[in-house]
Amino acid sequence: MNRFKTSKFKNTTPKVSKKDGWINNVHAGSFSCQGNHIKASSKLVAFNTDQAGGGMVGLTTVDPADGQWTVTQISCHSDLVTDMDFSPFDDSLLATCSGDGTVKLWHLCDPEKEQPSSPDLTLQPGQGRLELVHFHPTSSGLLAVGTTKAPLIWDTSKQDVPLAALEQHSDQLQSLTWKRDGSLLASSSKDKMLRVFDPRAQLTPVQSAKSLQSNKDSRILWAKDELLLTTGFDTMRNREVRLWDSRKLSSSISSLSFGTSSGMLVPLLDDDTGLLLLAGFGDTAVECYEVSASEPFLTQVSHCLTDASTRGVAMVPKLALDVLSCEVMRVLQLTDSCIVPISYQVPRKNSGHEFHDDLYPDTVGTTPAMSAEEWWQGGKKQVGKVSLHPDKKPKPSAKQAPVKKEPPSGGNKEDQPRGSSSSSPISTPSSSAAPSRSPSSTSGLSSGFLPSPSQNVKAIQNLMGPTSKFRHIQGAVMHRDKHITNIRNLNLTTPGECDGFCVNSQRVAVPLAISGGQIAVFERSGPGRQPDSALPTIQNSVNVADLSWDPFDTHRLAVAGDDAKIRLWQVPKGGLKDTLTEPELVLQGHTEKIYSIKFHPLASGVLVSSSYDLTVRLWNLESGEQVKVLTGHQDQVFGIAWSPDGKLLATVCKDAKVRIYDPRKSTSPVQEGPGPEGHRGARVVWVLDGKYLLVSGFDSRSERELYLFSADSLSSGPVASTALNVSPSTLIPFYDPDTSVVILTGKGDTRVYIYEVVPEDPYFIECSSFNSPEPHKGLAFLPKTECNVRDVEIAVGMMLTKTTVEPVVFRVPRVKKEFFQDDVFPDTAVWWEPALTAAAWLSGSNGQHKKLSLKPKDMTPVSEAPKEAPVRKYLPSSVYLEEKTDEQKKDELLSAMVAKLGNMDDPLPQESFEGVDEEEWVSKWGKKSISSFFCYFFLKKGRSFIAVFFLT
Repeated sequence: MNRFKTSKFKNTTPKVSKKDGWINNVHAGSFSCQGNHIKASSKLVAFNTDQAGGGMVGLTTVDPADGQWTVTQISCHSDLVTDMDFSPFDDSLLATCSGDGTVKLWHLCDPEKEQPSSPDLTLQPGQGRLELVHFHPTSSGLLAVGTTKAPLIWDTSKQDVPLAALEQHSDQLQSLTWKRDGSLLASSSKDKMLRVFDPRAQLTPVQSAKSLQSNKDSRILWAKDELLLTTGFDTMRNREVRLWDSRKLSSSISSLSFGTSSGMLVPLLDDDTGLLLLAGFGDTAVECYEVSASEPFLTQVSHCLTDASTRGVAMVPKLALDVLSCEVMRVLQLTDSCIVPISYQVPRKNSGHEFHDDLYPDTVGTTPAMSAEEWWQGGKKQVGKVSLHPDKKPKPSAKQAPVKKEPPSGGNKEDQPRGSSSSSPISTPSSSAAPSRSPSSTSGLSSGFLPSPSQNVKAIQNLMGPTSKFRHIQGAVMHRDKHITNIRNLNLTTPGECDGFCVNSQRVAVPLAISGGQIAVFERSGPGRQPDSALPTIQNSVNVADLSWDPFDTHRLAVAGDDAKIRLWQVPKGGLKDTLTEPELVLQGHTEKIYSIKFHPLASGVLVSSSYDLTVRLWNLESGEQVKVLTGHQDQVFGIAWSPDGKLLATVCKDAKVRIYDPRKSTSPVQEGPGPEGHRGARVVWVLDGKYLLVSGFDSRSERELYLFSADSLSSGPVASTALNVSPSTLIPFYDPDTSVVILTGKGDTRVYIYEVVPEDPYFIECSSFNSPEPHKGLAFLPKTECNVRDVEIAVGMMLTKTTVEPVVFRVPRVKKEFFQDDVFPDTAVWWEPALTAAAWLSGSNGQHKKLSLKPKDMTPVSEAPKEAPVRKYLPSSVYLEEKTDEQKKDELLSAMVAKLGNMDDPLPQESFEGVDEEEWVSKWGKKSISSFFCYFFLKKGRSFIAVFFLT
């Protein structure tokens, strides 16, 4: 019946830290060694760095007191540091081994202080390059050291020779692991053998078998009871995880396959919870499974996607976790330039205020059970266990400085309790909150009922900060019956200036990797599996550089080619039935390959293009002629964009300049200012009614960044900027003028970023992001009329993958969906109808789009929704004569205050309905933060006073 038992950890959720919680100034590289490249104690983090040929180790703290990480380097060895390990009994004691054949022990200081210039101890086995080092789990001063082919057991108090040199392996030693009680040592090797040693009994294995299927890299660790867990590769080079009975290694008892990849899966196991983390070198995904001693042995818990690929991964010890926030595990992902904390939390209603003892069994303490000599003589003592309850945690040993318990990385430093949930499903724990309090620290009240005054202040400061009504926006892929599948020969190498494909309300155009620059056109009205046979296509005759549908004619497709020509194609009504070979119009004028093309947003028959000849040209499609040539660019034009009123044209260029043109008046820019410094690509879009320019690009370190420029003063530079992550693809922005929401993603990304852009500080308000299950090749958006307003959909896009086109909707969660959310859906511009002709616009006329209401006839606007009058409940007099507990008195007082608030002037109904339902609100702020909520209520409604309630 075990398979039907419900695990308390089944809903464990990963929270990836925000960028301001990452540990930066890290220089990691690709290392050829058997270690995990990063290790953590409750106090310090050590990691491989590529400086000085890898003979140095980087050092930082787990939880800095001020929320700011200091990274320093220690010159440890004359060759590559191949592995490292912190003592389980001293947070500052680090053992390192190296290709120079030595093991060194270091007593480290805080990173802000000067580190020791020489080790406390140096061991020289004299057997060449060393690969692995592991402290013994129960005995002080005892190490397992892995040479190229043999494990050594070393007592650091006897420096000359090891206690034992175990049997030589016939090939390279790949991994070592101690059993939790310290009695046995297991190894995996390139000879495909698994071996289990009892070093005190004999030098040969007590169990061994040729169990692994491949001689590629492998890892081994002890799981529950007598189980061993290995990661490696099968005969088809698929990555796999296997579970073994250590007493019978001939066959595994369970296995999982993870597909083909060259990166080794690194396993990390929490013995107390049975949670297993799997992170592959070079991967951006971290998998979480639960391991049990009976069927089902391996159960998936979560899948986490990160922004950068993994160079190493380490688990933070249990004593450093924020138990009040239900954090059951924290791992540190080492990437090329930073360390990213990932917090695993179990959602609980009172998270942040109460200790949930069912999640935290007593764990091993930090006092060794015996000395190395006692263990060698046959000792079987075990390390004493300690409670993780905040009031019962052991104090640091004399060698350790007291560690201030600050929250893990990510988020605002004045934000939620450590590890509290953000709006994004894979977004971040809080960076720095108030220190954890004991549940009984509020005098005279029950456990943790009220926050302290300082916490009240912090909560008020947080609530007064700008928030977005779209902060909980949710992205979701629509049902499979709306997908276009089995797309073959997709062109995955379109230029960076091209969006990769284009869509309109009726059809999708996708470039194919077939000679002749062929383009497939799929009707949205006919989703489903496409036939295996050849499809009718548009034969553009040359490779596609960019393509775009005419916004005012759903049948006309403009295609820019490598031959410096623009061809316009007319797709027949009902879609392509036969291959098209003759365009309706060919535009010639550019002398070199074209970068990108854009239709005018108001005037029919006006097209703009940019080219390698460093010019931007305007075309009149009614006459088929070139009408303007805009100059002034000194390098490649990354992106072009029309202003919403169609008067101005903005460009962003590789010469690090942003320019604005008035093309009907001058061929030179009317404004010019500094743009992104990076040379990898950029995009530009007009936002906030055309008063600002949003530019997505790269900084000088190739980090993706968003910039906001005032359209009236480009020369002053950006008014705001925000960094995102390191990735090679340019972020392609889609801006919704009705909501001021910008949605960004890059070709090959899995993450879609969402921000609300506002005209005052902080300018960018981050909302929940959306993660696609696999890397997408593009994301294009449909007209607002495609949105289902009844389900509060504010945007609908089409996502291109390797073989499919999938609709994606972005919804705003609302409580009263039976009402039309008129604060989210103002009248929208009918941009799919022209406001004037090309001739009229070129002659100087201006126009504007008509407006359209999205309100269905049978829905009432939420601003006109009837008010829900508060209901007073009067209790019989007998109740008031009864003796009441303090808890009952507090509940009555709270009810009375809520009733008072309900009698005040009613706010706008959409403000009452904004956000999420009551359960989600309670799960985020908790009943125990009710006093902070009262403060927020008054501030939110613009009152001229602030009421703060303190219950004592």
